Amino acid sequence: MRYAINFTPPASDPLTLAAAQWLGRNAFSGEAMEPPAIRGLGLHEIAFNTAVPRRYGFHGTLKPPFRLADGMTEALLLRNLMHFSGQHPPFRLPKLDVVRLGNRFALAPVLPCEQLHHLAGAVVQHFDVFRASLTEAELERADPGRLSAAQFSNLYRFGHPHVMDEFRFHMTLTGPVGPSEIPRFDEMLRRYFEPFLERPPEVLNLALFVESEPGAPFVVHSLHPLGSVSARRIA
Repeated sequence: MRYAINFTPPASDPLTLAAAQWLGRNAFSGEAMEPPAIRGLGLHEIAFNTAVPRRYGFHGTLKPPFRLADGMTEALLLRNLMHFSGQHPPFRLPKLDVVRLGNRFALAPVLPCEQLHHLAGAVVQHFDVFRASLTEAELERADPGRLSAAQFSNLYRFGHPHVMDEFRFHMTLTGPVGPSEIPRFDEMLRRYFEPFLERPPEVLNLALFVESEPGAPFVVHSLHPLGSVSARRIA
């Protein structure tokens, strides 16, 4: 079993529902969803190009997937996550937009967000005690030879290359898209998501995602509200 600590809007948020339909699976319920009818994109094209992110669900990674270290339990992780969340205030992200990350598409803030980077770094460091060390096979799959010095250090220190100063928050929408298809997907994704991006989302919770067995889809186990109870009441 693996866990990940992520951000995702609430289950009923219009962006959550639109992204779940695009990806073909709702990470809260685990249910499959029919891809949206988008003029210019076939349903089979959407299904094929969302196969990779579909398994992970709509989310922005804060603490990448990890197995529990010896002596750690899910109950202990949950208690710790509830306490940790209460120590960090909620905030609003900058406006999201469709971006290209190499040959993949994602949603990402149009401006830097210091609060988000601070929260992500705190999550990575605080919960590293819960993370089992990477196996030799996991290290090999990370292909350390292609990493920069900072990414290599992150991989061995925190179990993932793209954390801390190498972190870039994004919410993945596709797997690798063929070069000739990139302009078309860019246009269609912007058209589809534009109505849901007018209001920047609030980071109100930390979401614990769970993969029950290797290769199983990740599902939202629980949401942990940010901020103290009194602060949330004032807000």
